[in-house]
Amino acid sequence: MPAAPPLHQAVILAGGLGTRMRPRTDRLPKLLLPVAGRPFGAWLLERLAGAGFDEALLCVGHLGEAIRAALGDRFAGLPLRYADDGPALLGTAGALRRALPRLAPAFVVTYGDSYLPFDYLAPLRDLEAHPGALGTMAVYRNEGRLDASNTAISGERVLRYEKRGVNEPRDPDLDHIDYGAMALRREVIEALPGGVAIGLDAVQRDLAVRGELRALVARERFYEIGSEAGLRDLEEALRGGAGGPP
Repeated sequence: MPAAPPLHQAVILAGGLGTRMRPRTDRLPKLLLPVAGRPFGAWLLERLAGAGFDEALLCVGHLGEAIRAALGDRFAGLPLRYADDGPALLGTAGALRRALPRLAPAFVVTYGDSYLPFDYLAPLRDLEAHPGALGTMAVYRNEGRLDASNTAISGERVLRYEKRGVNEPRDPDLDHIDYGAMALRREVIEALPGGVAIGLDAVQRDLAVRGELRALVARERFYEIGSEAGLRDLEEALRGGAGGPP
């Protein structure tokens, strides 16, 4: 019998407290914040469904029951599964480590406050085409415009990843930024210690140092709802503003 095709899985990190969006997020998780008349998660899941994913795994924590109640087990034809972050905040990579039994052998991880006008499956296809790599990160040539740039690339490889604060001096070598979607092999998460707080930025940094993280350049700007300004920009784009996402 022919081998079954690989599962195209999107993992959404949606367990954060959303502190920058308080008081909105005191009673509503960021994934359900209203954007252009709909919960943000509806816009995101429709993009993932349209890209051709087979399922979405939502890593939930803060107000996770509200997300389950609102989105259910299927949205826009896309099957939804859930993994609970648990009582302790373990960071973005820690949430993936807790969800390890439900991860596909390779998957795309994105954030529950990011909206990306590109093909979300592209990083996974790139990773599948390069078996020697452990991850493919979508990047955008930002040069400090939309947020603090954090990535240096050479061709199709991430040379350096360094998460930086907005107020830190700009490093001209870091002219790209993490776009908000990355394909990873499950073995990367399996190698992390369980029950330990760790951010995904540490994983990205280490893979770059080891030369095992590929770069996939996105051409359109990213959108996010982690700030009031970001939410306004996305609303304008979704309502038909100039330069909005497709």
